[in-house]
Amino acid sequence: MEIFNPQQIKLTKYLFYTGKGGVGKTSAACATAVTLADSGKKVLLISTDPASNLQDVFNTDLTNKGVPIKDVPNLVVANLDPIKAAAEYRESVIAPYRGKLPDAVLDNMEEQLSGSCTVEIAAFNEFSNFITDDQTQIDYDHIIFDTAPTGHTLRMLQLPSAWSNFISESTHGASCLGQLSGLESKKEIYKKAVETLANGKLTTLVLVSRPEAAPLKEAERASGELAEIGVKNQTMILNGLLASYDDSISESLYHKQQRALADMPQDLRNLVTYAVPLRAYNITGIDNVRALLTKDNYVLRDEKIHAQAIPQLKEVIDDLYNTHKKVIFTMGKGGVGKTTIGAAIARGLAVKGKKVHLTTTDPAAHLKFVIDETSGITLSHIDEQAELKKYQEEVLAKARATLSEEDIAYIEEDLRSPCTQEIAVFRAFAQIVEKAEDQIVVIDTAPTGHTLLLLDSTQSYHKEIQRSQGDIPESVKKLLPRLRNAEETEVIIVTLAEATPVYEALRLEEDLKRAGIGTKWWVINSSMYRRGTTNLLLSAKASNEIEWINRVDQHAKGNFAVIAWSADEVKGDKLLAL
Repeated sequence: MEIFNPQQIKLTKYLFYTGKGGVGKTSAACATAVTLADSGKKVLLISTDPASNLQDVFNTDLTNKGVPIKDVPNLVVANLDPIKAAAEYRESVIAPYRGKLPDAVLDNMEEQLSGSCTVEIAAFNEFSNFITDDQTQIDYDHIIFDTAPTGHTLRMLQLPSAWSNFISESTHGASCLGQLSGLESKKEIYKKAVETLANGKLTTLVLVSRPEAAPLKEAERASGELAEIGVKNQTMILNGLLASYDDSISESLYHKQQRALADMPQDLRNLVTYAVPLRAYNITGIDNVRALLTKDNYVLRDEKIHAQAIPQLKEVIDDLYNTHKKVIFTMGKGGVGKTTIGAAIARGLAVKGKKVHLTTTDPAAHLKFVIDETSGITLSHIDEQAELKKYQEEVLAKARATLSEEDIAYIEEDLRSPCTQEIAVFRAFAQIVEKAEDQIVVIDTAPTGHTLLLLDSTQSYHKEIQRSQGDIPESVKKLLPRLRNAEETEVIIVTLAEATPVYEALRLEEDLKRAGIGTKWWVINSSMYRRGTTNLLLSAKASNEIEWINRVDQHAKGNFAVIAWSADEVKGDKLLAL
């Protein structure tokens, strides 16, 4: 696989970098921008990532207008804050209704406009201005975006109903309706922006992934979603590839990556793909950005772990056992190991004599876990796609009775959003929890705070205005108060010892707080620091984890555990070893 070198590739004017949180989008986008600027091209780099660390990367205070980088003469960097943009956008939509509509209605509108889709639409709103500005096109040879919109958001923007008053008049309790109200004036700008994205002569979409199963699966999904709406001009960067090994740990990592590449989805194999080698350092400072594509700096950081002893998962399980928790969620972004941690907690509690029910949305769950009835654990698998289909059909059946075909198309797109999937799956979880009054229920893949608030606000909203919406079953109504009861419910936040996964976990925790759900324990999974290695590259990488382990320790007030990186699938009796 060829090493990624922007100077040796024919690049389009616009480059959009996209991928799961933590795969290295920002690093790849920054390295591309600096390499092109160093070669004499005039480059504008724009980040719309809520967890952006561009200010640290360039050691410069950045604005949403763009700031020239002193050490890279041809480079200007803009840092758009989509969270702030979303808040301003939300207020602009709701302000005209304040004092005119009941508080319950306003609360519901506010929650409708608080999800990740709103943040993305607000971000798209910001960077559309850069795509469609004539002067910007004249001033720069390349305009690079760190974090591209998803296929779902782009399809939403293309639907004619997005520009009708339907949005402010009718919702159904899913996730994205209402998020495009107030954008009528931007219709032409968005149309031009979407056309530019789909134009292969102008734009390349760069999928960034890691040579691991979960990020590759996500890359396949994103690639397919974007190709569906005409964004077929795609290429891929595989970040963090280990080229050689010299101890058992580095050998295990090398073979784990090779297995993931051998099993890479067929659609991704058809893309032109480049590699970026595994680096030991965090990508901060111009020297490291320039080195990313050419060489490594094996620097062992001398930062020390603050905790006198690093807790293990056993201490988390002991606390859950001693405090008699009945409902336990493992939560975190995709790919951090929620399923494994959830299964390990279930096994640990069962060993202590508790009757445990583990429910997961992992389709391979029944293969992964060697669990029999005598172990005190029962297992159920929720089919996400089947639950989603069931929910979609229920909502559409009601909508068809009263709405036009144009509005139905909009609802159909809304029903494809991530939040809708969470609601559908959550309903299935609720039924399982209701059945398990006499057991501890461990739930892998939980809904976000935004989804929970949507379910809650839709209940109160429904009393105000009779609408076409998916009904909320009794089991869900009962479960929401139960989740807010800290004596009964525990949410375990799962993350990795890296910048983006920690920032995303913090946002998830804030989301839960808004929904009235507290968290206590954090689990840092797959830690190279905890594994111990003599390989110089991996030892340096492990030393970079210390900063994030210390941050989680401080944030969680010592209520955290760190689990070592493992080359094997953790299943069966290996769960107990965690």
